[in-house]
Amino acid sequence: MEEKVIEEIRQGEALELIASSNSRRKMYIESYGCQMNFSDSEIVASILIKEGFSTTQNINEADLVFVNTCSIREKAEQTIRKRLEFYNSIKKKENQKMIVGVLGCMAERLKSKFLEEEKLVDIVIGPDAYRDLPNLIKEVDGGKKAVNVILSKEETYADISPVRLGGNGVTAFVSITRGCDNMCTFCVVPYTRGRERSRDPKSIVNECKQLIIDGYKEVTLLGQNVDSYLWYGGGPKKDFKKTDEKTKKNSINFAKLLEKVAINCPNLRIRFSTSNPQDMTLDVIQTMSKYSNICKYIHLPVQSGSSRILKLMRRGYNREEYIKLIDNIKNIMPECAISMDMISGFCTESEEDHQATLSLMDYVKYEYGYMFKYSERPNTPAARMKDDIPENIKQRRLSEIIEKQMSHSLIKNQEKIGKTYEVLIEGTSKKSDNHFYGRTTHNSTVVFPKKDHKKGDLVMVKINECTAATLKGKSI
Repeated sequence: MEEKVIEEIRQGEALELIASSNSRRKMYIESYGCQMNFSDSEIVASILIKEGFSTTQNINEADLVFVNTCSIREKAEQTIRKRLEFYNSIKKKENQKMIVGVLGCMAERLKSKFLEEEKLVDIVIGPDAYRDLPNLIKEVDGGKKAVNVILSKEETYADISPVRLGGNGVTAFVSITRGCDNMCTFCVVPYTRGRERSRDPKSIVNECKQLIIDGYKEVTLLGQNVDSYLWYGGGPKKDFKKTDEKTKKNSINFAKLLEKVAINCPNLRIRFSTSNPQDMTLDVIQTMSKYSNICKYIHLPVQSGSSRILKLMRRGYNREEYIKLIDNIKNIMPECAISMDMISGFCTESEEDHQATLSLMDYVKYEYGYMFKYSERPNTPAARMKDDIPENIKQRRLSEIIEKQMSHSLIKNQEKIGKTYEVLIEGTSKKSDNHFYGRTTHNSTVVFPKKDHKKGDLVMVKINECTAATLKGKSI
């Protein structure tokens, strides 16, 4: 299966080694799931390095082992549980004083199971409580189990400079919002990451400027829903309507934030993720079109092509509204690439609903997509619905979605043969030490011979062949 066409979970990655000047203990942090989890791991590392920890990629020498978790799919939870069992086997054999902890989304929902029933961990800490880690570690050192999964309405970690350890030294993530207010019926994020809050734009721009100083060439602005970013001097977003007209006029929405970053960081390529169709406005698309350093790529999850299913999912838009947004993007930025998320087999999904999804894919012709079978998440509104689509039908529909997307991805890539694109080199190809890989403004992966280029270079590459997932070419 082409790796960009379907991706159920990002592979766990451990942070690279860094030593603190007063290092006494070593930590090993492994991250799974979305980009936000990887970004959070960098915040955790920053907090603990100040407490005298250093990071290691060798789990056998770690005094503290954390897994940063994803709870959005059942398969992800199974993966994390296996990792925790593996950590505990090392703890019993190699280092009985090793502290094992769970960070992130899964922590709040499964804290009792992990701590008390299965006794897999010593620390459970939610995504809004990372500042409390030093205190929790002291509790465990004193022989207790420790937990803090309290969600916050204010925490954004805006004052913490993340330790950039797990990436390629070329691209980085900067969080602009935390939490989500959309309450889609299938999604656990509002319950595991709390309500939405936006970060001070000055701190975002300053962090992006620091990336340039540190040698980075590209940033991805992160949030569960970046398009709903809103800053008006502090306070909950729900109170914005009560503010005076002057405050509203001086407020910063996502389009204005995007422009601020583009203007202040002209040599930095800018991406963002993730967008929600109900919140993406024309001014965002127009801002993207206006600035050459904003990448011409939008990840625009749709989840279903059926208006009936979208209403059950509580997505906030219908098929016609989504298509209108797609048309606006293509009219303003004809060259813009679009990708999607899609769920097959949601509650009560009929064959007609499924065909509506396939026909929407034919209309949009996405560059690529992330596609999943529906799996019920406990405590979500959809968990109170009947998961009534048989597994074999879910799988068949998912296979049809994947097959169609693979054909569209191949067509889109074949259209690029013979054309030349600017590519940011991110590293050496996994399949050949003699080739680099990088991405175009459209987020297409390109592989080409190294020649005398180096990681971080922007190179013009002429495309001469492709697969559904990868472009291949030569620098010119």
